[in-house]
Parts: sequence; C-alpha cells; structure tokens
Amino acid sequence: MVTQEQRRRQLAREKFLRQQQRRTSARRKTRMRNAVIASVLGVVVVGSVVSYATGVFKNDDKKTNAGAEASPSASAPSKAPDPCKKPAAGKVKTATWKKEPAITVDKSGKYNMDLQTTCGTIDIAMDASKTPHTVNSFNFLAAKGFFDHTKCHRLVTSGIYVLQCGDPQGTGTGGPGYTIPDENLKDSRLKGNVYPAGTVAMANQYNASTKEGRNTGGSQFFLVYQDSQLPADYTPFGTISDSGMKVLKKIAGAGESTGQGDGAPNATVVINKATVKKS
Repeated sequence: MVTQEQRRRQLAREKFLRQQQRRTSARRKTRMRNAVIASVLGVVVVGSVVSYATGVFKNDDKKTNAGAEASPSASAPSKAPDPCKKPAAGKVKTATWKKEPAITVDKSGKYNMDLQTTCGTIDIAMDASKTPHTVNSFNFLAAKGFFDHTKCHRLVTSGIYVLQCGDPQGTGTGGPGYTIPDENLKDSRLKGNVYPAGTVAMANQYNASTKEGRNTGGSQFFLVYQDSQLPADYTPFGTISDSGMKVLKKIAGAGESTGQGDGAPNATVVINKATVKKS
C-alpha cells in the first residue's frame, strides 16, 4: 500500500518533471521568437544566453500546485517573522562573460566557500578533485563579487527541501553568461536518488524526459536542509558545516511566501559577501 507520505513525494517529483518540460518548451519558443526579432530589426538579442543560466528549481507552477494541494477557498498564508538582518549596503553586479573561465584552482585541492548572509554565515567545503570546473567557477565569480548582495530567491518546503541562490536577478532566470559541465553525478553520497541534508548542488536545465540540457550549470545552486529525493542529475559540489546548517534551518523554519511549499523565503536571505579560499 502506498502511504500518504509516499504519494505526496511522488506528486512532488511529478510536478518537478512537469516544470522542466514546460521550461524546455518555453526556451525553444523564446529562441525562435528572438531569432525572428533579430532578423527583422537587425539587432543582437543579448538575452539569449539567459535560458542556459536558469536554475531548474525556478517556481513557475504555483497555480497548478495550488489547485492540487489547497482548496479554492484557502486564504493567503500569514507571513512568518523575518529572522534575518537587513542587507548590507551595495548593489548587485551585472557583468557576464561569454566563456567559462580557464581553470586556475588546484585540481587536487580542497576549498572553502563562505556565504556571509543576512541570516548568518554558511560555510561550504568543496573538493576540486571531484568538481574542478564547478569549484573554479565559484572561485572566479566570488572573486568578481558576482554573488555579493544577491538574494536567495527560492525556498522549497514540500517534496524536496532546498534553498536556491546564485541568481543576480533574483528571479530564477539569471546567470554568469557561460555554462559549466556536469560533474560528480556518481558521487557515493547520492544513494537511492537522495541528496542528503547538507549537500550543495548546481541547478541546471536538464530534462530527464527528453535527455536534453546536460552541462547547463551556471551560477545558481541549491542548499539541501533535509534529505531530498531527486535524480542524480545535479552536480553535488559542496558540504555545509554544522554551523551553516543551523543558519539554513533557521531560514527554512521561517517558511516561504506562498504557503504552497514553493516560493520566495519569508526570511530576507541576502548574500552580503561570498568568498572562496583554499583550505
């Protein structure tokens, strides 16, 4: 017999796949429309690379989800108190790059990324021997101040349990302009298609149904605060420290804005400063 919890997780996974399929279709239509506009007006469509920098966890299914999980008469949820401080003064950087940066990190070295957020510092250990392209990209972007003053724009509290960050636009559509390859997808930690709590992984545009969208990681990443059942399609590149997990759980405890389990975090989660150093 399928339990209610198993059924809920199954529905969450099915919704996740539907989101990916719609996103792939939307990207095709956007590229076709942009190509027509460019040919007619004789201009370069500078936003065409954005489709490859969009994280897979972007929430675009609120209406469907609301219909499936809430009654029509349900009222908007009351917002939980904000447990975080005001963001530091500063503006988000808007620079992008056409190509992945050359690898300059020690491919056999271990690195540490500190996300100094408005809710506390989240320390992430990274192993370049397993994910050299990913660690190198974060080292490059952090040095450029790419993540500074950016919001963590999405919190998922049902089915999967993740906080998504790394988008300078704060909408789920932003990125660095280049993509990086998938790495470490056979990591021994990903047993039974479960990303364990404390894992940090890359968002991407892979569609398991069509087998399209490999190697489309950009700058968006997600932090797992509770074991989450997901296919091993997203580069696991970091592990959160115990102190960082306390910060992450505090953010998750404040809930998300829609009341449907997938929306902007109620906590004002802003990365004031991101740094990467060899450990």
